[in-house]
Amino acid sequence: MGPDDDALERLAATATLGARSPVRRMLVVVNPYATTVTARLRQLVVDALESRFEVDAVDTQRKSHAIELSRDAAEQGYDVVVALGGDGTINEVANGLAGTDTALACLPGGAANVYCRMLGVPSDVVAASQRLLARADRWQLRSVDLARVNDRYFTFSAGAGLDASVVERVDSHPQLKARFGPWFYAQAAVTTFLKSYVVNPPRVVATAAGRETRGVSVFVQNSQPYTFFRHRPVRLAAGTHLHSGDLSGVVLTRANALDLPTITYRLLARHSAVGRHRRVHAFDGLDGLRVRSFDHRPVPVQVDGDFIGHHEEAVFSVLPGGLSLLD
Repeated sequence: MGPDDDALERLAATATLGARSPVRRMLVVVNPYATTVTARLRQLVVDALESRFEVDAVDTQRKSHAIELSRDAAEQGYDVVVALGGDGTINEVANGLAGTDTALACLPGGAANVYCRMLGVPSDVVAASQRLLARADRWQLRSVDLARVNDRYFTFSAGAGLDASVVERVDSHPQLKARFGPWFYAQAAVTTFLKSYVVNPPRVVATAAGRETRGVSVFVQNSQPYTFFRHRPVRLAAGTHLHSGDLSGVVLTRANALDLPTITYRLLARHSAVGRHRRVHAFDGLDGLRVRSFDHRPVPVQVDGDFIGHHEEAVFSVLPGGLSLLD
């Protein structure tokens, strides 16, 4: 659900208060199809930001467009690129800015807004915009890690197997995704697990630090938590955070319908680690990981909740301090 009319009016008023000469260049990359983004909201956000920044705003028109826009912005010397959209939009902007001096800032416009929540950005886009405006006077950047699978960076999590299949299913029903949010993800996860991962599931081999682990799915994280279910964080493995310079995650070694309730409980319980489940192998402190198909079936892969296709192998790595943040 997007901001109400009163909140939008407060944002409109912000644009007329305390305006000063802008000193920093900002590109706002907007996903016009994101769950809570409307034409009116876009305009009010841009108007408010123009009170403190020299702003250009562009709507994305196709997949990977935000990568191109952000890469061009970095080459042109923009100080910051703001992603107004969901985690997929943020992921693309981060890919365009990886390894550059141009900072990323986030405004929540999606269904889950996982990365915004990890960074402490308010879930309300009006409050988040006002917070960003305050950063004009307190300009302070920080560097965080980026992880990578094959040729695609990710900001918080990626997976090869079950979660990628779930994301593929969810993305094929955008209206249900927008309407039911995490409940549709949960329904898609159970359906996908029972349909495709109990009987004759795809087999993978994960190789890290000289050790091979066979299973049906691999989940990799670059920060904490792996994701959220509504307001509850979903944690897989301890240790990794945005500045740790390493990766953590788990391998689901076997898919069994009888294990689904206990795995789900451990994912959501505050004091129960999923890595201790008998069907799960946890890993932590890695600088790289290779996942390949064991049965010649390409493995589905997702990054930050975006499906990026089927691959014969998925090679994970980490770029310490690879992304500059204004948050």
